[in-house]
Amino acid sequence: MPFKRFSEEDLTFLKTILDADQISTGESNLNLHSADQAYHKGYLPDVIVWPRSTDDVAAVMKMAYDRMIPVTPWGAGTSLEGNCVAVHGGIVMDFQQMDRILKIREKDFQVDVQPGLTHNRLNKEIGRCGLFFPPDPGADATIGGMVANNASGIRTIKYGATRDNVLRLSAVLPNGEIIQAGSCATKSSSGYDLVRLFTGSEGTLAVITRITLKLAGIPEHFSAGVAPFDSVEAAAEAVYDIMSYGLTPTALELLDAKAIGYINRDGRIHLDEKTTLFIEFTGSNADSLAEDIAVAEELCTSHGCDAVRSGVGIKERNGLWQARHHFGESLIRCNPGKDVLLMDTAVPLSRFPAMVAFATRTADEAGLENCVSAHAGDGNLHLNIIGDMQDGDFVDRLNQAYEKIVSFAISVGGTATGEHGVGIGKRKFMAQEHGRGLDVMQRIKQLLDPKGILNPGKIFPDSGFL
Repeated sequence: MPFKRFSEEDLTFLKTILDADQISTGESNLNLHSADQAYHKGYLPDVIVWPRSTDDVAAVMKMAYDRMIPVTPWGAGTSLEGNCVAVHGGIVMDFQQMDRILKIREKDFQVDVQPGLTHNRLNKEIGRCGLFFPPDPGADATIGGMVANNASGIRTIKYGATRDNVLRLSAVLPNGEIIQAGSCATKSSSGYDLVRLFTGSEGTLAVITRITLKLAGIPEHFSAGVAPFDSVEAAAEAVYDIMSYGLTPTALELLDAKAIGYINRDGRIHLDEKTTLFIEFTGSNADSLAEDIAVAEELCTSHGCDAVRSGVGIKERNGLWQARHHFGESLIRCNPGKDVLLMDTAVPLSRFPAMVAFATRTADEAGLENCVSAHAGDGNLHLNIIGDMQDGDFVDRLNQAYEKIVSFAISVGGTATGEHGVGIGKRKFMAQEHGRGLDVMQRIKQLLDPKGILNPGKIFPDSGFL
């Protein structure tokens, strides 16, 4: 179904719905909303709107639905697969002005927020109550963007991804209808789970305008350490043993020697340039944490780690995690003038060592400069490829390796994307991963968005010209 080109008449009508300062067709604003942090091609929208309420969102969606104008929700633009790019133009709906904490319920460990609130600001505010929102994507994403992509990060192995920490949503359907999904109860067997359906749908089914999050208490004690290994394979095997032993680390991250080298050169920390595990346990009992880290040390040693440096102080611990969070920025700064592609696959933990070995070998055989940064505790591998996307030979070699690596992940029971979403970049793998299940997804999309106006060109392989 063809979309209608946004016109002056549409702009005039839009100004009857929103205030003038909530609308822009200025070149600078359009350019700022034309691409996310991925390497994918950018696309200019026709207009940017900044809603201030659910009613604003509903009014814009009704207009767009009636006039067949595509709408693309926008958080902070930190996505990595072109998830928020307006590939068919139309309206970009930026939630910068819907960024409030609406209510903190300390006794229930819950908070109600608007989608434009950023992750860091949320945790700064609720930290005063001794609470925090555990999913941590590294980038200062908006909560709405985290819900849309089901973001996760370093603490997933203990607290789960965003989907596991969302209780209730208010959402606007493509036709402008406002609905509520979920409840404030921490468990429910009442009907279909629309909250989990919308979470991770990348803005293709509904526009989320209010979110109730489950929070956790800030741990009283922590025990952190770093474990260097001579090979990625040995570190990956240690990860499997740590998790299969029944330990419950809060974070278990793997960076290979090349990745550590980039962090060192960026001046954030200084470690031996070996494949390294970053390990952390948290809890209310210091003695039990000491026991856990001791067992982890023993398991690492059995795989060739000379010595685990544990019991680091709060300053060094914070420095380690800050360096891990900002690794992507370090990689970019250390490679000026080059492009960085971050592959995102996840596999069952038992297949994680094989996944790491296959991915790095495939990239090496293709002559691609690469390094590993992985949320190893939940089998989520990030293989970082460095090169020039304007070089046709490089792009050909990259695409061939990319196909092999993602296909391998799917073949061993894994997924094409662990946390970055499908967006533009992973659409071609959806049929391979989901089979007939993709047909069901398309029928759900057709039911909720029969005109296909919400974030078109994403998730489904047959949804556009890309």
